[in-house]
Amino acid sequence: MRRPNTVIFHRYALALLLTLCAHIGLVQADEPEPYRIQPGDVLMVSVWKEEALMAEVLVRPDGGMSFPLVGDVRASGRTVEEVRAQVNERLSKFIPDPSVTIAVKQIGGNRVYVIGKVNRPGEFTFSRPLDVMQALSMAGGATSFASLDDIQILRRDDNGKQSARRFRYSEVERGRSLDQNILLKSGDTVVVP
Repeated sequence: MRRPNTVIFHRYALALLLTLCAHIGLVQADEPEPYRIQPGDVLMVSVWKEEALMAEVLVRPDGGMSFPLVGDVRASGRTVEEVRAQVNERLSKFIPDPSVTIAVKQIGGNRVYVIGKVNRPGEFTFSRPLDVMQALSMAGGATSFASLDDIQILRRDDNGKQSARRFRYSEVERGRSLDQNILLKSGDTVVVP
C-alpha cells in the first residue's frame, strides 16, 4: 500500500480552503441592502414586558407612523433598525431600558406603475427587488404598437423633483447596455409610448 504524498495533499487542502474563503468573501460582498420602509407598510411594534405597548402600525402616506408615548416618527425610507432605535430612544424617557422590537408585518408600500402600450397597464406591488424588464413582464408585455426603444422611467427624488431615464428594450433584449435595466424604486412609473 502506498502512502499518499502529503505535500500534494496539503496543497490541495490549502487550495480548497482559499477557494472557500474567497467564496465566503464574495457572498458577504453581495449582501443585499436592508429593506427600507415605505408608506402603506404595516409594522408590528412591541415593547418587552409592556403588554399595553404592542400594536400594528400603518405607515401613513406622508411616511410617518404614530406609537403610544413616542408620538410621530418618520419611518419611510428608513430601515427597520433605524426606526427601532428612534422608538427605543424616545421610550427611554418613560421606561428604563426599553427593549423594542419592530417587524414588517405586511409590505404594501412598494408599488410601481406601468402605463401606455402594454397589455395590462396598472399598479404593481412588489416584495423583492424588481427591474424594468420584470415590471414589463408583470404588465403582460408591450403591445405590437409600442415604441420599445423610447420607454421612459419616471422617478421622483426626496424633494419631489421628477426625472426621466430612457430605456431601450431592444438593446437589453439582446444582452447589451444592461445597465439600463435598473432596479425600480417604490413610486417609479414605466411609460411605454
